[in-house]
Amino acid sequence: MKTLVNRQLDFMGKRRIAFALSGLMILVSIASLLFQQLNLGLDFTGGTLVEVRYSVAPSLDAVRQILEGAGFRDVSVQTFGASTEVLIRLQQAFDPDVGEQVVGLLRDEGSTVELVRAEFVGAQVGEQLRDQSGLGLLVALGVVMLYVAFRFQYKFAIGALLALMHDVIVVVGVFSLFQLEFDLTVLAALLAVIGYSLNDTIVVYDRIRESIRTSRIDDMPAIFNEAINLTLSRTLATSGTTLLVLLALLVLGGDMIHYFSIALIVGIVVGTFSSIYVAAALLLTVHLERKDLIPPKKEVDAEEEQLP
Repeated sequence: MKTLVNRQLDFMGKRRIAFALSGLMILVSIASLLFQQLNLGLDFTGGTLVEVRYSVAPSLDAVRQILEGAGFRDVSVQTFGASTEVLIRLQQAFDPDVGEQVVGLLRDEGSTVELVRAEFVGAQVGEQLRDQSGLGLLVALGVVMLYVAFRFQYKFAIGALLALMHDVIVVVGVFSLFQLEFDLTVLAALLAVIGYSLNDTIVVYDRIRESIRTSRIDDMPAIFNEAINLTLSRTLATSGTTLLVLLALLVLGGDMIHYFSIALIVGIVVGTFSSIYVAAALLLTVHLERKDLIPPKKEVDAEEEQLP
């Protein structure tokens, strides 16, 4: 039975198709961000927060349906600590009576509920979070580029940085396109996607570097294909098992990590694609050559002659 390595899948031969697909995803994402923008959650926009305590753990979906049926909009419901502590987020201006209104509606359904607190989350806090979050992403990408340039070579850093930017833009674009709520948990997922995608890219890059150093040919696409095929089973196994866990979190994890799970699922799928195709193919675009990693023979001989 032939293995994936023996089959030698021609990834670099299809790099133009991969670039076209990546370009299409980026264009759609940017267009959606320009025309639809993001559906920012309460963490960024400001609104009302109500915390209530039940005597018995409630159904979060039932709580959300009760409040939406009463006319409250953009309702987010999640447990807060214990299963009987429920945090309700309402994307609306603060009303001093909103806490009692919410508790009254929930008590009408026969539940024993008491109000813990009702407060307003200001838009100014949301703006600070948004600005700091964007700065955090830029710093993360900058540190990644410096690390890869130091660990490998600056052309590798360019490829890794562009691949990571590709992943972030596509994930954010998906949230904009489908108007999924973008909150701090999604931002945390984006940072996790950067780390996961970089790990995959480093594995591929390390194998490419080794293949360049040990290969006796100068056909870079062929060398890249061999390196990617050698790491393909590891990449697919890691991504596949991670996706299984994330799908379980998406189905069973509840409202609190729902969008977090979606962001990670999209990020891992896109990140695996970019590690196999985009990151490696970009090295050909920036004209990575053997001499970038291995000094020419004359230079090596000259260095040896200078040694005492």
